[in-house]
Amino acid sequence: MLSRTANDLFWMGRYVERAENTARMLDVTWRMSLLPSGDRAAGDWGAALQIGGGEDVFAERYVSANARNIIQYMVLDGDNPSSIYSVFRLARENARATRGTTTTELWQSLNDTWLEVQALDYDKIAKRGFSRFFDWVKERSHLFRGVSTGTMLRDDAYFFQRLGTFLERADNTARLLDVKYHILLPAGEPVGGAIDYYQWGALLRSVSAFSAYKRRFHDAIWPQRVAELLILHGDMPRSLHSCYRELDGLFAALRELYRRDFECFRLAGKNYSRLRYGRAESIFQRGLHEYLADFLDRNADLGAQISSDFMLGN
Repeated sequence: MLSRTANDLFWMGRYVERAENTARMLDVTWRMSLLPSGDRAAGDWGAALQIGGGEDVFAERYVSANARNIIQYMVLDGDNPSSIYSVFRLARENARATRGTTTTELWQSLNDTWLEVQALDYDKIAKRGFSRFFDWVKERSHLFRGVSTGTMLRDDAYFFQRLGTFLERADNTARLLDVKYHILLPAGEPVGGAIDYYQWGALLRSVSAFSAYKRRFHDAIWPQRVAELLILHGDMPRSLHSCYRELDGLFAALRELYRRDFECFRLAGKNYSRLRYGRAESIFQRGLHEYLADFLDRNADLGAQISSDFMLGN
């Protein structure tokens, strides 16, 4: 496969996943901002910027980090390369560039999504309802993954697109947990209180993990267990462990297809082993922030190595 095609497929997967992750994070921020929790709402919207990045650019262009400005910036701003508008546009462009290696159904799903996104503005989203809009973004991402799984050959085109999906998902889960954990943990309400329960529940719902948490732990929502679930539990679809198990399988398929080893295979296996055999006690003994910061660095290194091995003609 041409390195340019591999790059387009890889980033197509990343862009669609990024749109969904941004919608999930903004949805939980919107819901939490409706709580009667005083000054916490402003902090929650600021956290949305921290997770998504781009705080410096936002500060240059907007006066305050309120709900309207942040939604405008992270959803509709075409000059923000990580906005939902921008990433769906880029995903559609990549789909057009790779039409010979994907399927008509995949192209149609992304093209239809882009046509709808183009027609949006803040007032239209507000009239529809913010949560309904964010649900729509998630549904379009689900459709993309479903169409790709149901229509694409299991060849390197499929594998590279899926690599982008799970690398991006791992990055977002780690960022969301790192920022939200340290915002919610010092809450004035005691752990287990009504406001505290709703806030941690909203965080779990942002990664579709609320029911999974209740089934696994059968008790109140405790911050340390939330972190454990989203890092180490391989049966939780958006956990770091689950993402790297998927990546490990994809690299195994590429190894068999290309009949050779690449450095990214080694890095992915090393990261996967840390998650597969890791223990929650060791993570908290070291410090959750330190652990997640190190994970984000290693995840970024893996992405750079994938690019070096497959997408730069090396």
